[in-house]
Amino acid sequence: MTTFSVQARPTDAASWLALARRVEAAGFDALYAADHPGSGTSPFVALAAAAAVTSRIDLGSYVSNAGVREPMLLATDVATLDVVSGGRARLGLGAGHTPAEWRAVGRVRPDVAGRVRRCVAVAEAVRALLAGEEVTVDTPELTVHAARLAAPRPVRDRIPFTLGTSNSALLRWAGAHADVVGLAGFGRTLADGHRHEARWRVDQIEAQLACVAAGAAGRAAPPALEALVQTVVVTDDAGAVAAERAVDAGLTGPELLATPFVLIGTEAEIVAAVREHRRRWGVTRFVVRADAVEPLAPVLRRLRADVAVG
Repeated sequence: MTTFSVQARPTDAASWLALARRVEAAGFDALYAADHPGSGTSPFVALAAAAAVTSRIDLGSYVSNAGVREPMLLATDVATLDVVSGGRARLGLGAGHTPAEWRAVGRVRPDVAGRVRRCVAVAEAVRALLAGEEVTVDTPELTVHAARLAAPRPVRDRIPFTLGTSNSALLRWAGAHADVVGLAGFGRTLADGHRHEARWRVDQIEAQLACVAAGAAGRAAPPALEALVQTVVVTDDAGAVAAERAVDAGLTGPELLATPFVLIGTEAEIVAAVREHRRRWGVTRFVVRADAVEPLAPVLRRLRADVAVG
């Protein structure tokens, strides 16, 4: 079954809680909060508030920067969210990319290889802590001594884990260990420290998926593939909108429409695109921004109807 989730940032209590209610009522799978210390709200505080006005949707950070988050604190946040939500927390991690976040905690952002090693170490430590294990790590990337999450203990026996990345080594690791691989097709971080080059060409997407498949070799079931959708536009002129948006990604309009990172077209065309992304790429999960909640509600109804008929 194809699922849709929403990533958003709260700006005030009323609109955030209203969004959480709309996301659940419209049939989305989860509400995620971005995690950028210094330029955004605390995801776990916001999600705990959302938990109080919802009962079904999952909740998680999308994604937390493993470079600046410490395993014990992150595991405690996730476990607490699981408790207050009645077992609906998810763990989302990435290697991080924004230099200011390292500077803000008094660290120097490592090179790519260092960020990869740190991300793997933090992911392994957090998952072990959530599972009730004692954790000791002593490496240049991470130091933890006899850590154990005695309380609070999560409601779920196993917290679902998403690793968001475009790095080939992390894609392989995620293929072997994650429940969900979050794909954004991001390349090199640009000079502003926030935006990225897009790796959205067919050959680039295929290379990323090949890394996941290589890591998943031998698993009973591979991880689910999830695309972070950057643009959702319901329109009867998909070609014109795509041609305009494609320039920034260095693609043609048709190339952009072929990626799972945009959904542009009529409701019927978007439904068809979702089916094609599942067939072509194996992507069964999509994360969209808050402004896509209302336009996509009819699309979700169509997709649910397809499942019911099937």
